[in-house]
Amino acid sequence: MSRILAIALLVAATAACTIPTYEAEPVSPRQWQERQERIQRQEAERARLCAITRPEDPRKEQLCRGVSGASQ
Repeated sequence: MSRILAIALLVAATAACTIPTYEAEPVSPRQWQERQERIQRQEAERARLCAITRPEDPRKEQLCRGVSGASQ
């Protein structure tokens, strides 16, 4: 019985992690522009974090993954 409960809890816990976050598609030009600006800000922040992270930091590879011009 406890084995079934443990498996059920494991399945429930991992299922919650796999549900993607829903983001509605922009419908107006202003919403598309705001979306593009948000994406550009996020990419700039990732590039900034990649640039200021020391090479010996274990997070360096994760922070610089996908950043253009990043030397790893």
